[in-house]
Amino acid sequence: MNESRDILIIDDEEVILDAIKKIALFEGYSSDICLNVSEAESYLQQKKYSLIICDIMMPDKDGFEFLKIVQQKRISTPVVITTGFSTLENAVKSLYDGAVGFIPKPFTVEELVSIIRRGIEYGKIFSNKYDLNIDNTQDLLSYVPCPPKYYRLGCDSWMNIEKDGICSIGVCDLFIKSIGTLKEFELLNREQTIYQGGTSAKIIENSDHSHQLLSPLSGKIIEVNEHIITDKILLEKDPYFQGWIYKIIPDNLEYELNNLTPCSTDI
Repeated sequence: MNESRDILIIDDEEVILDAIKKIALFEGYSSDICLNVSEAESYLQQKKYSLIICDIMMPDKDGFEFLKIVQQKRISTPVVITTGFSTLENAVKSLYDGAVGFIPKPFTVEELVSIIRRGIEYGKIFSNKYDLNIDNTQDLLSYVPCPPKYYRLGCDSWMNIEKDGICSIGVCDLFIKSIGTLKEFELLNREQTIYQGGTSAKIIENSDHSHQLLSPLSGKIIEVNEHIITDKILLEKDPYFQGWIYKIIPDNLEYELNNLTPCSTDI
């Protein structure tokens, strides 16, 4: 496996393949394209990639089956799932099954560029974490996993059960590290309802790229942490405690916990 490319794109629609490849090239990323999972497996045997973008619905195996193949073969390359059948359930299942990102079709250029950049950074972080030749104590791309008693939705967000049935939710440190210096946040308001797998906030970095944060739970927002708006460093310094984003009353906590990963498994 001597050759390498930045991105492997898997989709059965040639127009989508062409669009993603052109946008990626404009951003300086090289890519290979394939029309099905079997072809992708062949590519992965021959080349190394920094990111994989995979559609859900394909003629041979679907995107969820591809995620299982990636895990079984211990392929460390981050995977972003995309689909025209965009539902909150597909977003949640994608992240639960190991994808680092989910992007619905039709997507904008901004949305695609943001998730490509974040996915590439995930790859750097993961490779540094397991590279014994790197002093991770000095590695600026190192990240802090969420506390063991928390639950997380993929690499995006976390939730913690507090007293009286209230839950706090926030953004995982890994997500923060993947997007660079924070510039501003677009948060929802008190009394608004959020949904598991739906956008709960937008985080904008210094390069003005906007990243959508998916919510780990459904429920009504009863409190918004205004401190992270006035003190952006708070979210970077303490994302799991003082840097929480919302307090919510969950709609269906027992059911939705089944769609989340216990952070205790990250240790």
